[in-house]
Amino acid sequence: MHKVLIVAASIALIPSFALAQPPAEKKPGIEIKDYPGNTPPTEKVAALSLKGNAKAGAADYKAYCETCHMPSGGGSPDGSIPQLAGQHSSVVIKQLADIRSGLRYNPTMYPFARKLPAIANVAAYIETLCIPLDSGKYQGPDAAKQIADGKLLYEKQCAQCHQPAGQGLKEMFYPVLAGQHYHYLLRQMTEIRDGKRIDVPPEMFKVITKYNDAQLLAVAAYQANLTTPRSMMMPHSSMCKTDSTKGGKTK
Repeated sequence: MHKVLIVAASIALIPSFALAQPPAEKKPGIEIKDYPGNTPPTEKVAALSLKGNAKAGAADYKAYCETCHMPSGGGSPDGSIPQLAGQHSSVVIKQLADIRSGLRYNPTMYPFARKLPAIANVAAYIETLCIPLDSGKYQGPDAAKQIADGKLLYEKQCAQCHQPAGQGLKEMFYPVLAGQHYHYLLRQMTEIRDGKRIDVPPEMFKVITKYNDAQLLAVAAYQANLTTPRSMMMPHSSMCKTDSTKGGKTK
């Protein structure tokens, strides 16, 4: 009898929520392991309120970014490194803040992104870089058909946000797609569709999760083939720089 009372008393000491605790819900997408994130998610809001110093950002870009992304900001045509030149500063701020906080899982970028002293500065500098004209394109023998098929998909479901010429929308964090490398575009869209990248608006998830591999290839081929709007080739800054061997424009 005494043993029964002791067991009953012990059970009574266990918090009721522990007995009824359901298994932890598995979050969609990738699990971030050993990736602490050194800044709070609110960093993006704070950085967006600042007027970035492009001259200070140039020094930070040289120290932490240009080895991979190139002095021109052109990245690599094989898509392993994205083109940054001319990207909206708001988009750069969002992506860096997401990587630093762990919202966007990118272990390759994280060690460099976390060292940047002020992401608003480097974003301001990147926006001044001239957009190179030799980005990686889809090179398959069926390129004409893929681009035509991708055009139909893009105009139906992508252009409203990313704009008809792929110039994006700065205020809404919609990135510039025109001039981006084909393989990079395809990889990012595939990871978003498959839930491996979750830092995108829900409306994009709704659209892209319905795409099969062939449709992703086609729309990426079309996006990479978009002609960069002339207004974006000549940033309104006297700091516009590029490596002439990369095919960019200079003032």
